Amino acid sequence: MEFEGRYGQAQRQKYDCLLFDLDDTLYPLSSGLAAGCLKNIQDYMVEKLGIEKTKIPDLCNLLYKNYGTTMAGLRAIGYDFDYDEYHSFVHGRLPYENLKPDPVLRSLLLGLPFRKVIFTNADKVHATKVLSRLGLEGCFEGIICFETLNPTHKSTVSDDEDDIEFVGSTLSSCPGSCNSNIFDIIAHFAQPNPGTTLPKTPVVCKPSEDAIERALKIANINPQRTLFFEDSVRNIQAGKRVGLNTVLVGTSQRVKGADYVLESIHNIREAIPELLEVDKMAEVSYSGVAVETSVTA
Repeated sequence: MEFEGRYGQAQRQKYDCLLFDLDDTLYPLSSGLAAGCLKNIQDYMVEKLGIEKTKIPDLCNLLYKNYGTTMAGLRAIGYDFDYDEYHSFVHGRLPYENLKPDPVLRSLLLGLPFRKVIFTNADKVHATKVLSRLGLEGCFEGIICFETLNPTHKSTVSDDEDDIEFVGSTLSSCPGSCNSNIFDIIAHFAQPNPGTTLPKTPVVCKPSEDAIERALKIANINPQRTLFFEDSVRNIQAGKRVGLNTVLVGTSQRVKGADYVLESIHNIREAIPELLEVDKMAEVSYSGVAVETSVTA
């Protein structure tokens, strides 16, 4: 998708794009979706993949720590499954009713005359549902999600930019395990063997620097002129390494790699003075609809 030329600005600003994570960033961790997601992932591993229940906690921890997401880790160690089925199982039973419309955040976002893009590891259906429940439809020009970085028509990642769409559609994979030899990652870390390396995953996701760089390229985003909002410390640090200006959301404690910290996304204006420097009329386009927004410091 072509983004250049869509936003006319009267003067050069420090930032021209705000890149937002979705879950636990645009809404608080206390909503319970993260806890529900973890439970559903564990249930999927037992019910669909036949993994022993006693191994689940350690396995989840190791996969998440080493691969960014449990899903990416499961694929790396040899499990194969339908991605749509996985996402439907994991997200389909989440307590979305806990998310309420947030008119304050909506007004805040629409009042900031910058490009605004969502960047999430989740699938498109989940991302769309969350934005709808929060009442934030139309606040973002696009969504970079699982399908964006993991092309629809292949089980392996493509390096051809033409194979990648901004939002994408559903992704399918052959059911069952194409590799009968499951790599025992628990044993690998229990008794390290210098001659054994961790298998790679075909799934592209944060906190991989490659995933972030691909996302920036797809959306034509200049990292030096972008603020990246995330609740994950490791995603923040990865973003910093690729040149993004970073904002850690959900804490007041500064950590390495975070340029700013916000206890709540609602504190965005107060905590980041640069966003208050604009005092002009800005015409911002969302989904082809022009909205004239007055922004004052």
